[in-house]
Amino acid sequence: MSDSVLEAPAILERFRLDGRTALVTGGGQGIGRGYAHALGEAGAAVAIVDLALERAETVAHELAQKGVDAIAVAADVTKEDQVAAMVDAVMQKWGKLTISVNNAGIGVWADAEKMAADAWRRVIDLNLTGVFLCAQAEAKVMLPAGYGKIVNTASMSGHIVNTPQNQSAYNASKAGVIHLTRSLAAEWATRGVRVNSISPGYTRTQLVDDLLKTPEGQHMAPEWMRLTPMGRMAEVTDLQGALVFLAAPASDFVTGHDVVIDGGYCVW
Repeated sequence: MSDSVLEAPAILERFRLDGRTALVTGGGQGIGRGYAHALGEAGAAVAIVDLALERAETVAHELAQKGVDAIAVAADVTKEDQVAAMVDAVMQKWGKLTISVNNAGIGVWADAEKMAADAWRRVIDLNLTGVFLCAQAEAKVMLPAGYGKIVNTASMSGHIVNTPQNQSAYNASKAGVIHLTRSLAAEWATRGVRVNSISPGYTRTQLVDDLLKTPEGQHMAPEWMRLTPMGRMAEVTDLQGALVFLAAPASDFVTGHDVVIDGGYCVW
């Protein structure tokens, strides 16, 4: 019988991503930008995917300044042809796709009885269908290779109902991402592709900072903090470690799992 403790690479080496290639959707800002930096710093080459090419190019330049091999790709993740082109861009550049982070999404506050059907569909289309289309396209190159790591961005809102804002479409879409993650994990487990998700709580990004300057945000923020045992929002950097773990060899026996990073919000 072999002794894995003695034969395995040193533990910190198992968190390295050298020689691996990654893509991050919604990578031009906020959480996605933080994810792109984390993957690059851990050794991966990174494709930053964003609806706005200029944002993606800015982050790719930031990574290049750190010595990371990075490219910018424009894509609307709700469009199958653009998602396919996104994966093709990675394959043409590096010849493989090892890690994908399906992070693009939107948040909408609306009272359910007043929400237009088109507004509902827009949230579901981007937050849930977009994740499926990306995972599907990514798996088409990962499954033949026999290895891959897919990490989807869900939310604590897939586990609880937020208050005081009403956001039924967002909550439903993120609950869908969590169960989609489990379903894909079960389907692809024997073929070498691991699928997991990360569920952030309230996280400081530029968009959130702008919101907190509005009367509505100033009204809601104290309630958010009251309901968060740690009494603060997450920084984007609070999410990076979990992503690197799920992308790295250290998590090769982890699939179908959702990592909640919410400062304790969901324990109540």
